[in-house]
Amino acid sequence: WLRFTLPQFASYLSSFQTDPSQVGLHNQLVHENRWAQAPDFTFWEKPLLELKGKTLGLIGYGHIAQKVAKIGHAFSMKVIFYNHRPKKITESWIQQVSFDELLMQSDVLSLHVIQTPETIDLINNDTIAKMKTGVIILNTARGKLANEADIKNALNEGKIYAYATDVVKGEPIASDSPLLQAKNCYITPHIAWAPYETRDRLLHMTVDNIKAYLSGDLKNVIN
Repeated sequence: WLRFTLPQFASYLSSFQTDPSQVGLHNQLVHENRWAQAPDFTFWEKPLLELKGKTLGLIGYGHIAQKVAKIGHAFSMKVIFYNHRPKKITESWIQQVSFDELLMQSDVLSLHVIQTPETIDLINNDTIAKMKTGVIILNTARGKLANEADIKNALNEGKIYAYATDVVKGEPIASDSPLLQAKNCYITPHIAWAPYETRDRLLHMTVDNIKAYLSGDLKNVIN
């Protein structure tokens, strides 16, 4: 539940329809009268990117990732996923693959696993090397899943095209974080859970869990 709400994620993902860095750029240029001065009805400063036909890879396939998969499918993306325990799927438009296959095939890679000793630094130099040049990585899970120094180097070298994250290794972010020195790195300050409606729902879930515990009807059991 400490993740993007679906409308937020849809907006976040749809921003890549015209490339993650160019939406802000072209908004700025319009306000600088560049569009008003253009000889044609349209103009663009940099190449744009379309999602249709691109491969969305999901690391982890829990409830949130399954919703994200549907968003990717709605954009006519090819959707694949890797889960540490095989999942039963019924949709014909999604494919379960190995971890290495997911790394190699994904144009957009989205992280949906919890932080454990096994998943810390899951995205590192070795795994990045297996990815396509120009991959886009989304992290709305946990900051420690990605080695931030390796992410920075891969961004600055152009191996990763863009990294968009709502979470970082240490929060609040350190002023010397490698991510702050990286190109095409989009960081929000752990606010995916911050909308009033989301926090209200979270509090109600907490109350319901306590009531269920006291009545012996346990809900959302982890262990």
